[in-house]
Amino acid sequence: MTTTFTSPPYAGHGTRHRRRPHRSLVPFLTQLAIWAGAAGVLALWWSDTTSVVGLAGWLTGAGRITGLLAGYACAVLLALMARVPLLDHSIGSDRLARWHALGGRCTVSLALVHTLLIIWGYSLISHTDVVSQTSTLVLHYPDLLKGTIGFLLFLATGVLSARAARRRMSYETWHYLHFATYLAIFLTFGHQLSNGADFVGNRLAQVAWYTLFLGVAVLVAWFRFAIPVRRGLRHRMRVAAVRPEAPGVVSVHLTGDRLDELRGEPGQFLRWRFIAPGLWWTANPYSLSAPAHPRHLRITVKTAGGHSASLARLKPGTRVWAEGPYGSFTANRRTSPKVLLLAGGVGITPLRTLFETLPGQVTLVYRARTVEDLALRGEIDAIAAHRRARVHYVIDEPAGYSSPLTAQSLRSLVPDLAAHDVYLCGPPGMTQAATEALRDAGVPSRRIHHESFTF
Repeated sequence: MTTTFTSPPYAGHGTRHRRRPHRSLVPFLTQLAIWAGAAGVLALWWSDTTSVVGLAGWLTGAGRITGLLAGYACAVLLALMARVPLLDHSIGSDRLARWHALGGRCTVSLALVHTLLIIWGYSLISHTDVVSQTSTLVLHYPDLLKGTIGFLLFLATGVLSARAARRRMSYETWHYLHFATYLAIFLTFGHQLSNGADFVGNRLAQVAWYTLFLGVAVLVAWFRFAIPVRRGLRHRMRVAAVRPEAPGVVSVHLTGDRLDELRGEPGQFLRWRFIAPGLWWTANPYSLSAPAHPRHLRITVKTAGGHSASLARLKPGTRVWAEGPYGSFTANRRTSPKVLLLAGGVGITPLRTLFETLPGQVTLVYRARTVEDLALRGEIDAIAAHRRARVHYVIDEPAGYSSPLTAQSLRSLVPDLAAHDVYLCGPPGMTQAATEALRDAGVPSRRIHHESFTF
């Protein structure tokens, strides 16, 4: 049956909520900059094209446009995932990842259409079949053999990134597969300048293209490589202890120097690289499960996959490198003095920190399969007692008596639900059902805050 445990009702926490009257302009300005750049690419083609005559002219013209846009989109994709703090903290890691995924599909499609149109158009111009024309282009045009290899890498990455394929691979495999896109972009870059009619003899266009890609390369090198290395050497983080919290859930306690300089906010995550056998080669995202301290940090992890299961066997003293903090799942999203934190399973980890630190009226609803699965419950009860906040533990055992996530069930726990901001974290199925229920209960979409690590 469903069991609900409730702490004393809210009676104030001594901190007044500072209302944020407007949302960040960064997402809008970022999209504006992306579309402005695309318009600039089209303007380059327009300024360099005097006329389009016949089917061959239309095909090659369309091929030039799609090729320019595909090249520009490559730079945009890298910039979105360069982990620039301004973008990450304002837009959110999961939203950037969705933009990146959509952009990736568009880039692969543009590159494929560009290839087909150019081959077809050139075959009409030279009066040859498409097979012979393909062989001529690949083997005899400058840098096109490398460009072809890069295109095939893009195509393979796009196919393997499809949802059906992603379900069959680990996060680590998927993550490192995407490093192939760096090689693909490097291989295709040269042929754009060597063969692109809009670049040959156009020094200004060449300089602009080099500036775009070198600028993005600097962002990637600095934020994804140089800063993590510098922080690893400066903060000297190590594992202090690994403690069980619930069946299959452990907390990893870490120590280090000047950890306050990381400026990790409640709700944010870092990408953790543990220098231990089988773990050093990948950095996985885990949220802070306690407010950051100048000498101590903590993450709480469900030992589900190979990487997370290995964390339970970490030894004290293991060196740790951390990238971040990342994410916009923080108090900055809040627009109302009333907040509902809705957690499912190990999704409690970022919400536990928000529960302790968010000012104003905060209610926590924590769903788990059994009472034993309620990780960090002792801490949550202590926080609730200290700030006199309301907590509901919703338990779905024994089997056959589960509690559905519906607008009615949520309103029974939080009567004035529509007046709340909602921070939501849990398994994908739970978060989808909760989002639908919250919308049915009258909570505006702009007040439903969710950040996912799914890939």
